[in-house]
Amino acid sequence: MKVTRVLAAAATAGVLLLAGCNSKTPDAASLPGKVTGNVTVFAAASLTEAFKQIGLDFEQANPGSKVTFNFAGSSALATQINQGAPADIFASAAPANMKTVTDAGNTDGTPVTFAKNQLVIAVPKGNPKKITGLADLTKPGLKVAQCAEQVPCGAAAKKALAAAKVSLTPVTLEQDVKQALSKVKLGEVDAALVYRTDAKAAAADVDGIEFPESAGAVNEYPIVVLKKAPNKTAAQAFLAYVTSDKALLVLTTAGFQKP
Repeated sequence: MKVTRVLAAAATAGVLLLAGCNSKTPDAASLPGKVTGNVTVFAAASLTEAFKQIGLDFEQANPGSKVTFNFAGSSALATQINQGAPADIFASAAPANMKTVTDAGNTDGTPVTFAKNQLVIAVPKGNPKKITGLADLTKPGLKVAQCAEQVPCGAAAKKALAAAKVSLTPVTLEQDVKQALSKVKLGEVDAALVYRTDAKAAAADVDGIEFPESAGAVNEYPIVVLKKAPNKTAAQAFLAYVTSDKALLVLTTAGFQKP
């Protein structure tokens, strides 16, 4: 009888051990590392409002992490990265500026498109000059701000103006879209070609006038982890978060289009 009880106990222990080995619950060694530390993100100026929110959401989801942003024109950011500026992530407002970084061998992996954006005409609240399209921007005495051609919003504006067969001479060429928008907000110009998202973010001060030619000049936004990223693990986690459904909701709420 004692032998039978011992064998039964051994069999039960064996079953329990086998069940433990087949369990789907991972042990501590198999769990992924915790995302901590600083993530430095170089991002197009037009991403300012949306990315600040995404950064806060990422930090909340990853206690111990901190997202630091450098917002500027994509062309300026690409130059900074290629000159050795320390950064983990590059989010560009156009593939052309991203290409300068990939061509220089400064990316880790293939850039991923995570959003799209298109232009509107930003005018002071109430549209005092009654602007309805690109042709109106050539009215005598009208002051218009535009992004410089090497900046994605400037390249898109050039394409849209060509499609509309409108020859425009802006009074100022700005290095990023926020600077162009600020000229309208400050009353220094009557209109500016900016992204739909920027006009929406400044809706208390400006109106965004849609025009059909913008549909043919939509900018794609690619994002990538950089080759010399100081915190590559956190950078990869941030990129994954930017391409998640949660981040997409933030982007589309801000006026961006799905990739």
